[in-house]
Amino acid sequence: MLRRLVPGDLAAFQAYRSDPGLARFQGWTSTSDEEALAFLTGMQEAALFVPGTWVQIAIARDTDHALAGDLGLCLSDDGRDVEIGFTLSRPVQGRGLATAAVGAAMALVFDYSAAERVVGITDARNHASIRVLERAGMTRAETRHVVFRGAPCLEFVYVRARPR
Repeated sequence: MLRRLVPGDLAAFQAYRSDPGLARFQGWTSTSDEEALAFLTGMQEAALFVPGTWVQIAIARDTDHALAGDLGLCLSDDGRDVEIGFTLSRPVQGRGLATAAVGAAMALVFDYSAAERVVGITDARNHASIRVLERAGMTRAETRHVVFRGAPCLEFVYVRARPR
């Protein structure tokens, strides 16, 4: 399930956001508890679908609503696309939770914004994310050669258009 991040998520949030293996393909870096708490507090009330602004949403377990990861959404400046990114803690990976979360997020985008498509960008070496995007119904639309964290990288761009 998706829900708002809250200050009570701090311990779980810091546990997976401090994992170098998870951070390898992410644009974020680990932060202090104080910085993370401020971030969680800000995300608790952050407005969705503000052009050019990322908003992180909790991916929570259905059984107890405990934080399992987070999902980011960013509406493009022109309002046409919403980029999606996600991180899931290792203990809950491989159970379909990320695929369900991406599907729920796409429904949220299409229900509450005028965006024409959802875009997911992943490192070509991130096979788990590729599987999630494809299982969620996204299609690879582009391959890019970029520099990420100072090193050459191949990225795959996945898209899903608004259902007609």
